[in-house]
Amino acid sequence: MKRFPTLILFSIAVVFLGILTSHAQNRDFLTDEEIEIVRDAQEIDSRINVLIRAADRRFAVLNIDVAYEKAGKKESENWGQSPKGERIELLFDIKRILQKAIDDIDNISERPDSAILPDPDDKNSKKPKTLVELFPIAVRSLAKAATRFKPGLQKELDATEDQKQRGVILASIESCDQILEAVTRLPAEVAKQKKKN
Repeated sequence: MKRFPTLILFSIAVVFLGILTSHAQNRDFLTDEEIEIVRDAQEIDSRINVLIRAADRRFAVLNIDVAYEKAGKKESENWGQSPKGERIELLFDIKRILQKAIDDIDNISERPDSAILPDPDDKNSKKPKTLVELFPIAVRSLAKAATRFKPGLQKELDATEDQKQRGVILASIESCDQILEAVTRLPAEVAKQKKKN
């Protein structure tokens, strides 16, 4: 009979922990404004840049230095208020944003015919027009961001003793490593030559 109250307390604790975990997983990792911006960024290079900025915004709220550019006033208006949440939630957002970026690149790599490309007839755009041109740009942009993110994440990992936070941070560091390894598989960048007059 002495075990019965202990079992009840243990059961309540397990249910409560399950509810908290479920809440963290069901929480949107992007704000409503960010979701709209991601929807509008259909081309892979634009989409990756949007996800990078979303991660930067969370690093800024967490006060983790990842050498990001501060947003201008117009950008702040488009992106809405800064992301909100507990520290663990914002760290989890970063993890999920990195995973989404990796998934988006993997999906295009596996199904290149599903890629949305810029209008080839748009003469005013200097943007690359083919997936062969856009895909490496996207991967290199993400790798450049991962290079910035990793030291900040490592510093945060060294500073925290909270095991949940450590787990999430480690997963983000692993994503950065995966991104940095993937960029090494791209062909070398061809230097652009200046046109001679």
